[in-house]
Amino acid sequence: MSEAAPAPAFGRPRDAEVLVVGAGSVGVCSAWFLRQAGAEVVLLDKGEVCSGSSHGNAGLVVPSHSVPLAEPAALRAGLRYMMSPDSPFYIKPRLDGDLLRWLWRFRRAATQARVDRAVPVLRDLHLESRGLFREIADSGLDFSYGEIGRLMLCDTPEGLADAEEEARHMGAAGIEVESVDAAEAAARLGGFEVRCVGGVFYSQDSHMDPGRFVRGLAGRAAEAGVTVVEGAEVLRLLTRGDSVEAVETTRGVFRPRQLVLAAGSWSPELARGLGVKAPIQPAKGYSVTVESPPGTPDLPLMLTEARVAMTPMGRDRVRFAGTLELAGMDLSINQRRVDAIMRGVPRYIPHWDPSSFRVHEVWRGLRPCTPDGMALLGRPRRWRNVVVAAGHAMIGLSLGPVTGRIVSRLVAGEEPGHDLELLDPDRFS
Repeated sequence: MSEAAPAPAFGRPRDAEVLVVGAGSVGVCSAWFLRQAGAEVVLLDKGEVCSGSSHGNAGLVVPSHSVPLAEPAALRAGLRYMMSPDSPFYIKPRLDGDLLRWLWRFRRAATQARVDRAVPVLRDLHLESRGLFREIADSGLDFSYGEIGRLMLCDTPEGLADAEEEARHMGAAGIEVESVDAAEAAARLGGFEVRCVGGVFYSQDSHMDPGRFVRGLAGRAAEAGVTVVEGAEVLRLLTRGDSVEAVETTRGVFRPRQLVLAAGSWSPELARGLGVKAPIQPAKGYSVTVESPPGTPDLPLMLTEARVAMTPMGRDRVRFAGTLELAGMDLSINQRRVDAIMRGVPRYIPHWDPSSFRVHEVWRGLRPCTPDGMALLGRPRRWRNVVVAAGHAMIGLSLGPVTGRIVSRLVAGEEPGHDLELLDPDRFS
């Protein structure tokens, strides 16, 4: 994908002060903050804006989720679940060297010492991002944003013990958290009937309609002067010395002064063309969005043992999201996994019958997961005009605004405002 000298095969190159590849949450937020800083920006995507995992995810901003994907509890759960096709975590059996290397790195990274280093970094990123979401909502963009917290419901003593143990760690890290018993959980839901033995309430978590946010912000960016190009698949990166000088796409050739790679699960191939190792595995997630049954609470819920998030999407829809499936670049729908999500609902909300729901959308998308659970964010040392912003796993929406602000600072040659050591894009190279 990379050439030694800029020699576009066709078309007249279009100049771009900053070219952002990828129009999901991270790419759109990067384009927005770059434009706010005065840069001339071209934002392109191989599909449409918000056509990837930003569209149908759980729509959560989660300071409560300041633990990286690679952590001891996830390793234990993965070993228990990974060969069961309808479990919350599933690895499709296949001979794949990249997957095997990824799993080996995941096992090595899943230590408490490494988690302890990562938590403060993720906490600060989440909390700043939450403030930026509020600023964007206050500016008039309507994306059904709510800052009313999130309630984790547990229906087994073991699940509650695990949730409370994680809550103690989050509390020690400065995250606002409160344990509740079954009566207190029902009270927080205004008497809405749930089955649980207790739970944990995270007051700093927020929620939204993610598709409305990403598409709405992209529209705002376009109004502010960002050029949005859809259907632009990258074919080649043309380099000279320590710079990318041209990007060939199916919509023509672009000549960027600065290049931002924010292509999610499609980032590894782009990075490989620059000699940067980005061991990102696409982790398929599913969601089912339905018309809100009568009495649907406004408060987002986590059905903890079932690993299902339940998020209101405005007044008339509710979304159930979950599962992590390592099956490669596979966008097929595994109905067993969709059914597993919906089976988890009446376990906690016994008066709801999923067979009676009016389905708005069944969705799947690929979340870009690094083996240590931390994004790749920063400038690769070999390239003076490239910034990588990829590999955010299940928290790309939550960290979209803060990532975009950091990208804009890096492009401008400013300090990022956060310690990016654990997010070094060269750490696997």
